[in-house]
Amino acid sequence: MDLRSELLKSIWYAFTALDVEESGKVSKSQLKVLSHNLCTVLNIPHDPVALEDHFREDDDGPVSTQGYMPYLNKYILDKMQEGSFVKENVDELCWTLTAKKNYRPEKNGGTLLLDRDSFRLWCLFNFLSEDKYPLIMVPEEVEYLLKKICTAMSAELNCVELEDYISQDAVQQSGFTVWVFLDMMNSGKLTRGSDRESLSMAIEKVYREIVGEVLKEGYLWKKGQIRRNWTERWFKLRPSTLTYYVSEDCKECKGNITLDHNCCVEVLPEKDGKRCMFCLKTLTRTYEMSASDTKQRQEWTSAIQTAIRLRTEGKSSLHVDLKLRRREQREQREKRRAAREEEQQKLQALQGEKEEKLAELELLREAQRQAEALLEQEEQRRRQQREQLQQALEVQLQEAEEARASMQVEMALKEEEAERQRKRIRELEEMQQRLEEALHLEIKARQDEEAFRYAQARLLVEEEERMKALMALQEEQEELILKTQREKQELRQEMESKSRALDEAQQQLEEVRANRHRVDQDVVAAQRKLRQASTNVKHWNVQMNRLMHPIRPGERKLSIGGSSFPSVHAPSRRDSGLRRQRSEGSNESKENVDSGGGGGEAERRLSQASSMDMDIP
Repeated sequence: MDLRSELLKSIWYAFTALDVEESGKVSKSQLKVLSHNLCTVLNIPHDPVALEDHFREDDDGPVSTQGYMPYLNKYILDKMQEGSFVKENVDELCWTLTAKKNYRPEKNGGTLLLDRDSFRLWCLFNFLSEDKYPLIMVPEEVEYLLKKICTAMSAELNCVELEDYISQDAVQQSGFTVWVFLDMMNSGKLTRGSDRESLSMAIEKVYREIVGEVLKEGYLWKKGQIRRNWTERWFKLRPSTLTYYVSEDCKECKGNITLDHNCCVEVLPEKDGKRCMFCLKTLTRTYEMSASDTKQRQEWTSAIQTAIRLRTEGKSSLHVDLKLRRREQREQREKRRAAREEEQQKLQALQGEKEEKLAELELLREAQRQAEALLEQEEQRRRQQREQLQQALEVQLQEAEEARASMQVEMALKEEEAERQRKRIRELEEMQQRLEEALHLEIKARQDEEAFRYAQARLLVEEEERMKALMALQEEQEELILKTQREKQELRQEMESKSRALDEAQQQLEEVRANRHRVDQDVVAAQRKLRQASTNVKHWNVQMNRLMHPIRPGERKLSIGGSSFPSVHAPSRRDSGLRRQRSEGSNESKENVDSGGGGGEAERRLSQASSMDMDIP
């Protein structure tokens, strides 16, 4: 924060104090007085005609803050020279104007703060407030300032009362204004009954530290350069200088040590009857000093090292640096909170998609059960047909026996007719033999069909096991999603592509199940189907071997960088191996289609559906 920004904050309060009607504009006569006073405290010549010339077109009408800012920058702030004026005088002028209008502690029944303390708290508020108008201070900065004050007077902060103030709607929406902050301090509820004197001393100490940029002050023994005697001096450390005086009233300055990157601090052993010694080395001289105890020596050496570090880094104020760091931390916390909320929403969306997929899988299982029931009904119908055919054959055999008996009785009478009957009997016997052979063939085909059905059931069990393994892999990848924020976008795209692949596989699976009853009718090709099933088992074993090596978090580091920008994915040996296995599985499926006919086409679709299910992350 530069000096101009700090001055503009104080001048903003003075301008708004002159706006009695709260219309956002101030009369020219009042601005003349304000400009003259500002030129006086800033030690610059005042041009009384410049204001009239600048606003000549506005006649005698009031001027807004936007209209006054060009004049303020051009004729006042551009002419000021840093070091030629005391900033505290500017703050006192602006405080005097704004306090007359806005500060009424007696209305709220609290007058714990002295006028000087209220002014210092107002300066501290301006220093820690946000760089936007109207000026406010966020609750974190209020808590930081109150803790500094309570630490200075060795008191405990009443956090309960502070939380009550922060929970108010006005504070939650826009933050603390300086008048709300002063009323809160005047109430005395936050400092747990501390008296006015201790509170005033604490405010003065914090004011000197933050606004006055005094990193540390106190008495130290200093060794002279010429007489080499030890003298007690009052030292005051700022980011650029270490000044020492005769006493703590700071009226008579005895020396000024300029700090830069060439300075250093060293701890010295005891000598000359002095303990807790240390020295400050510069390019031209070494200053030997002694503290009252070890704790004071440690505080002084740390403070001086901090001042040297600030000078080395080109920073003029420690608390400005700390304020910027706290602001960055708040912004980072807000970004992290927004990121967590966005991630939670994405996880909820993924959970909803997962539930929908589980519902679809349940529907598929229900359809499978219905298909099995239909197959059972078809098997019952075929069994009844065989029983009816067997009964018909028995009836025919019985009729043939009766005909044979009648023909033997009539053989003598009708030899020609008997010959025809014998021929008919032989034909019937041949027919019976053929029927028996057909029955044996049907029994054998049924056994082959049952063996194929058993193999098919085993393949379905293996498919369910792979589906369980797939679900386990999905859960593992969801855990990896929670651990890695940088892979979220890429994983979501992969999930969408794999979800579409799963939908296509499920549609193919439904087509396979719809054609399954036609496969059952192909009894003659049972041997060929068994060979196709064996080929599919080998293919699924290859897919299962792939699943035995899940993707680990370390294998993704090549594709995800440290930034949020998309990066080019470098294929690994494992990815090339997986693509070769997929191509080999595809070639085997094509060969099986060429050799399997209609039943092979159904088995190929079942194999592709299972393979696509296993590829889903």
